[in-house]
Amino acid sequence: MTVCPVPEQNHLLAALPSNVQKRMFPRLEIVELNLGDVIYESGQALKFVYFPTDCIISLLYVMLDGASAEISVVGCEGIVGVTVFMGGESTPSRAVVQSKGFAYRMSSVELRDEFNAHADVRVLLLRFTQALITQMSQTAVCNRHHSIDQQLCRWLLLSLDRIPGNHLKMTQELIANMLGVRREGVTEAAGKLQKRGAIQYHRGEIIVINRPVLEALCCECYAVVKRETDRLSSYGNNV
Repeated sequence: MTVCPVPEQNHLLAALPSNVQKRMFPRLEIVELNLGDVIYESGQALKFVYFPTDCIISLLYVMLDGASAEISVVGCEGIVGVTVFMGGESTPSRAVVQSKGFAYRMSSVELRDEFNAHADVRVLLLRFTQALITQMSQTAVCNRHHSIDQQLCRWLLLSLDRIPGNHLKMTQELIANMLGVRREGVTEAAGKLQKRGAIQYHRGEIIVINRPVLEALCCECYAVVKRETDRLSSYGNNV
């Protein structure tokens, strides 16, 4: 039997003061998200924001010809839909479920009201947004200057940080779409990692069996993002 997570499994929700939790939690709705589900499309008005608990949601930029590339990932550390409280009604990115699981969602209107009226909520959301901007910036640098092998290592490590365990249900084609590269490049890079004993790949499932090897082979981009996320994610300590 599937056990539904509690709101506190999302780090942002867990960091809210108890009086804010009592006000917000009754307005949260739990939703089950499956691999490949589209949360919102580019240019679409956001009716809800999402607080992932054990799923991962990828933000993708989609070109006119249909090509796409991932600009960031969000999991239990954050919220999907920052444009709602940053002054925009829509976003140029597409949000797609990268790893299935659960999330709590809240009306965009209600979240915006909380942001505008309460400093506790505002500080937490802005700190997460700063970490998200860092991830987006570093992803752009990584995609421009580093090899597919290094990009795959970064992507795997960022994903591992956002799920329980070390199993990722993910096809090479989907990874290629996320990274904005050819599938053959992902196949070659994954093969190298498997030979180095870092991962096992079989029928759409990647199992990370030696994380230190991934970290050693990765470029500096993962460490930059993790340091900033960790620095800003000690949410409850400074609110």
